[in-house]
Amino acid sequence: MSTTRPSRRDVERLVVALFTSNASLDRARRRSKGASALGALQTLEGRQGVRPSEIATTLQVHPSLVSRQVQELEASGFAAVRADDGDKRSCLVSLTDQGQDELARLREFGLTRFASFVADWQPAEVRELTRLLEKLEASKAAVAERERPASDHGRWRTPRE
Repeated sequence: MSTTRPSRRDVERLVVALFTSNASLDRARRRSKGASALGALQTLEGRQGVRPSEIATTLQVHPSLVSRQVQELEASGFAAVRADDGDKRSCLVSLTDQGQDELARLREFGLTRFASFVADWQPAEVRELTRLLEKLEASKAAVAERERPASDHGRWRTPRE
């Protein structure tokens, strides 16, 4: 492996390419109702009774956005909402059979769309981009772990008697 680091220009080009790609994905997600619901549907998949706050945490979005999405999913028949007996201030959301069908439809649409983006690529190019994106995510996680503040466990004092 080379010990030479990427140049500042290399990193700048990478950042521009990633931000451009991310911005276009965000625009597509905002334009498509289905795309915005996809994350919520995926969060509900295989689980029964998910609180909206859990969906917001998973998706890293504001809870008010999830409240609107849950209302739309329920109105569309994609989710069932029931009272949360453990927390009267909240509700529990579950995927319906119709919601499962919608999730499958959205996944298929997304895969078909991305397949059209790389239709002229060689299979090895698709695999290489995937490998590099996964490597980038692993690198980001490693940096975040190194930058995480040390635990304050050693500072705990015993209670006074």
